[in-house]
Order: sequence, then C-alpha cells, then structure tokens
Amino acid sequence: MKKTIFILGIIASFSSISFAQTTLKKSTVVGGEGGWDYLSVSAEDRRLYLSHGNQVEVLNVDTHEKIGIIPDTKGVHGIEAVPAIGKGFITSGRTNSVIIFDLKTLAKLSEIPTGENPDALLYDKFSNRVFVFNHKGGSVTAIDASTLKAIETVKLGGEAAEAGVTDGKGTIFVNLEDLNEIITFDAKSLAIKKRYKIGTGEEPTGLAIDLKTERLFTVCGNKKMIILDAKDGKVIAEVGIGGRCDGIVYDPASKTAFSSNGEGSITAVHEDSPNKFSVTETIKSAVGARTIAYDEKTHHIFTVSAQYGETPPVTTENPRPRAKIIPNTFMMMEFGK
Repeated sequence: MKKTIFILGIIASFSSISFAQTTLKKSTVVGGEGGWDYLSVSAEDRRLYLSHGNQVEVLNVDTHEKIGIIPDTKGVHGIEAVPAIGKGFITSGRTNSVIIFDLKTLAKLSEIPTGENPDALLYDKFSNRVFVFNHKGGSVTAIDASTLKAIETVKLGGEAAEAGVTDGKGTIFVNLEDLNEIITFDAKSLAIKKRYKIGTGEEPTGLAIDLKTERLFTVCGNKKMIILDAKDGKVIAEVGIGGRCDGIVYDPASKTAFSSNGEGSITAVHEDSPNKFSVTETIKSAVGARTIAYDEKTHHIFTVSAQYGETPPVTTENPRPRAKIIPNTFMMMEFGK
C-alpha cells in the first residue's frame, strides 16, 4: 500500500432516502508529522492503531484519547493486534521486517525478517498464524502466533501483493495488484489453491469478505469495486466507486461494504442479495483519506488524513510536485449511523 499524502477536505455526508444516513461522529487531531497508511481497530480491548510516519499512534477507540506511541517502526504500513496472545504485529516496510509488541505496555518484544516491503497483514484464528503480505516481489510470510517465529515466505506468482482476508476455515485470499488477480492459498500448507481474475477491475488494493454469503469485495485503481464468489471466483457484480481507493471494510450487521476513496469520499455498497449490490451512500470524508478501519462493536468506520500547504510549481527537475504536510494537522475521523 502506498503512503498517503493529500490535503484535508471538509467533512459532510449524504445518503439515499431508503437507508439510514452515515454521518461524521467525531474528528480528532492527532498531530505530529509524516505520512500514513493503514489503521486498525482492536474491538476487544478498544484500541485504535494508526500508522504515522515512522511510528504507530495508539488511541482509545471510544474517546479518541491518546494512549501512547510505538516508535521506531520505519516505513510502517499495517498493524494487527491479537488480544488472545497479548501481542501485536507491525509491518516495517523499510527494514523488511515485522515488529512484535506487547499490547499492554506497547513495548517492542522482537523483530522477524519478512519478504521485501511488508505491507498489509492479518491474523487467522483457524491456523493461529499471522500472514504478512510483502508488496515488493509478491510474497507472503507466515508467522506462528504461538512461537512468534517465521514459518516460511512463499511467492504468490505476482510482483505486488496487497491486502488479504481469511474465510476462517483454512483459506486465505489476497489481491495481486500487478496481475489484477485474487489468489487463494491454504492457511496451513501455504499451497496455492486458485487464482481469480477480477473482471474489468485494475490494480486491486483493498479486500473484504462477507463470511455468510461467501462474497469477496475488491476495490481497484480504475474506480471499481468488484464482487466475486469466494468459492469459485465468479464475478457477481461491478460497482462504481470513488478514485484513489486503497481500503475497504464490510459490516455484516448492515450488509454494507465501505470503500475509502483518496479523492475525498467513502462509497457505501449494500448487499441487497448475494447476487445484487447497490450504492446507497457517497459519504464525503477528506482528500487523502484512502485507508479505512471497522469497529465490529459499534459498527463505526474510521479513516485518517491531514492538511497540506500549496503544491509547488511544476519544473523540469520536479515534474510531479507534491504539497508538504502541514505539521500537527494529522487527524482521524469516525463515521457511523
């Protein structure tokens, strides 16, 4: 997943008449400097983890109060807390490693080598493993959550692995951005099982799953959400979303998938039936808010962004200039019904 650097927009929302409106519940300025990537919610212990620069910000998910930071996580991308073992895992892209930390003290416990540029990650209860998806080289590193040791790093057949999900029954699904595919592999043997083409979708990044109906939701760089049958890879539907999307979550309570679009919106797609899907809301968030997290307790969603200065003029030396982040404007937004 690519680091996010864009300007903050004004927060608002609107929805269709037939569905309850999703609104901004609270926004909190976290401050500090640097870009960001994934964020995650640990619903059990009520913590929110934000990747930010070279550290992880830890907040209380209910009050937004800052609990602490986990420093020295160079090129941090993803954070996965596993309350069952009292440990958390952080992908450190610049050191090609995963940092393991204590959930209570936030202290670093150890560091495990991975493939190149570890990006997204997930914990699979079925196998009791943490799977780290290495963006460069398209591989996955499996870590035993009991021994906290790497089991193996396996190539997936592409060169750019993105987000993954588990079906909770022994199969892991992961996006391959460069091949426009979703690949499935066995959580225990790590053997590749199937490869799914994603229709007209291009450069898939975020991935979510409806465990009940066995539907996969992948969001793509060409402003499309592709819904597939998790069993056989059949494309069920293609839905338009906003641009620069880099994340998606699924809320089983409302049967809704939410894609976070870096252009400044969140697209809500309702599962009317296992074979019918419709856009019910386009929620205005903030330009640059392209990653997203979901709280299974409150059913709220979270995203992050910041404010930027003016973009420098285009020059021969710098043909694609970027505006700099304004220090201490990094913020988190919480949305819900």
